[in-house]
Amino acid sequence: MEQFIVSARKYRPNSFETLLGQENIARALKNSILRGQLAHAYLFCGPRGVGKTSAARIFAKTINCANPGPDLEPCGECESCRSFAEGRSYSIHELDAASNNSVDDIRALTDKVRIPPQVGRYSVYIIDEVHMLSQQAFNAFLKTLEEPPAHAIFILATTEKHKILPTILSRCQTYDFNRISVDDMVRNMKDIAAKEGVTVSDDALHIIAQKADGAMRDALTLFDQTVAFCGREISYEQVIKNLNVLDYDYYFNLTDNFLSGDYAQAMLTFDEILSKGFNAQSFIGGLSSHFRDLLVCKNDASRTLLELAPSVAARYREFAARCEPGFLFEALNITTACETAYKQSGNPRLLIEFALMKICNITANFAAASRELNPKAQPEPVVSAGTRHDRTAVVPPGQPTAHEPASSQNMKGESGGEAAGDFRSREHFSASGTEIRAAEPKPSAPRPEVKKTHSTGLSIKEMMAQAKQEPAAAAEADAQNPAPGVPDATKLADIWKSLAESESKMPRLSSAIANATPAMDGKDIHFVVGNLAQKEWIDRNCRPRMEAFLQKQFADREIRLIVDVKEARETGRGMYMPSDKAKFLQESSPEFNALRKDFELEIS
Repeated sequence: MEQFIVSARKYRPNSFETLLGQENIARALKNSILRGQLAHAYLFCGPRGVGKTSAARIFAKTINCANPGPDLEPCGECESCRSFAEGRSYSIHELDAASNNSVDDIRALTDKVRIPPQVGRYSVYIIDEVHMLSQQAFNAFLKTLEEPPAHAIFILATTEKHKILPTILSRCQTYDFNRISVDDMVRNMKDIAAKEGVTVSDDALHIIAQKADGAMRDALTLFDQTVAFCGREISYEQVIKNLNVLDYDYYFNLTDNFLSGDYAQAMLTFDEILSKGFNAQSFIGGLSSHFRDLLVCKNDASRTLLELAPSVAARYREFAARCEPGFLFEALNITTACETAYKQSGNPRLLIEFALMKICNITANFAAASRELNPKAQPEPVVSAGTRHDRTAVVPPGQPTAHEPASSQNMKGESGGEAAGDFRSREHFSASGTEIRAAEPKPSAPRPEVKKTHSTGLSIKEMMAQAKQEPAAAAEADAQNPAPGVPDATKLADIWKSLAESESKMPRLSSAIANATPAMDGKDIHFVVGNLAQKEWIDRNCRPRMEAFLQKQFADREIRLIVDVKEARETGRGMYMPSDKAKFLQESSPEFNALRKDFELEIS
């Protein structure tokens, strides 16, 4: 039976052309060989399974190849290439720093560096997982890395660049490897499947590539696992079952439930998912990714970010057209918050179910908000004269208008006349006695009502008498109802006292308010405190509450409370040194002087 070799090893890149997804790095390395600008140390860093060690091997094999091709690919036929392929090369050395991370291991490596290569021009030392070296090993390696022999080249590979000392980084040329895209992995796996005689659908390959998360080695491992499970015929259903991946249909069905507000069916779908053994946290993370993909599909420019199979991408575009951006933003906000709180929750299932119910309620909330912002226009009232106008209506005298009930006639004169104070601003009478009512502006203050005695009109004498009464009535109304824009400063002392009483739960603040003398400047009330710390504390904790109290008492929303600082030093009463305090007590307290005299105390 032929020995099985896993695909990750069997189809490992052996030239720059087969280095998948790292074309920029391959070009840089080839140019450095072509121009003879080889550095003595390189650092390859990036995620796992993206080709760091493979690139190091290709680079080492190329610079030692006796007959490189026109595109700087190793020939594979010279002694250096054959010895490397057979694993017996004495010019290319690999060291696993994860298991050889001590000072002694590094010292043994530095001893080997002195030996020139037996075949080829360079001795290449590939140190994998270099971040695993100890601090002492790094320090022992510094001098050799900085000034190696002319024939020595070091290639360091790591997945955790941040763990490497800056002194090491400064001595290396650094190359950052990228994650491999889903499309590149799908194409590579499709070629490998054709070579292995395996039939697999594009949807299944996309699932494997997404599960690999940018690592080609992981993708090939999952591919071998799927082939072992399914055989030579691989379907989408078999892949999601083998890899324990939740089917897209569940997310699309949930989206239907969310848009229709059917929270009961959404909870039943979630229960079915749990019954099949799927992890609840993975589900809510997948739901967040689902809403992200729908949001990406809303814009033509961002659809390139969608790394899905063509058939699945078409369904995402279809559902994205049915979803409003506001719905997707709010749903994504709910799922990400649920995912964050999952580990701290005592009842994770209830947390996710509540998140599903909130998503189902988004559409209803948007509809309610839309009704509030755009209420239906009220129909215009039909007046009794049978004629409608945009701003006026003709109403026979003695009958109620369309804007007021008939019972309001009892508040008028015996003949249904209106108050004389509003006569000139809101009423006119035609020669026939017909009343023409215009749109009524809201009066700034109520006016005293003056009764009218005629139902169809007023005589000139009565009109002149009413004209004389109007200024006096208006002045009386203004005195009883001052304009809201002018605060009454005479009430400040009483209101300030009430403010001090309202803060009785905080004795120090209440005492400070009671002892202060506020000053009013227009609509600004100034409250003086003794130092900046008091001002900052009041501004942060109390000022909004105090300002609201003053606004309510003055019945003016424009009142503002301003906290000013006047240091005690400015008043000449500052006491900063012990001698100043002792002098103050001697001058101001007879009890203190008597106590000092009785006990014969000396105050300095």
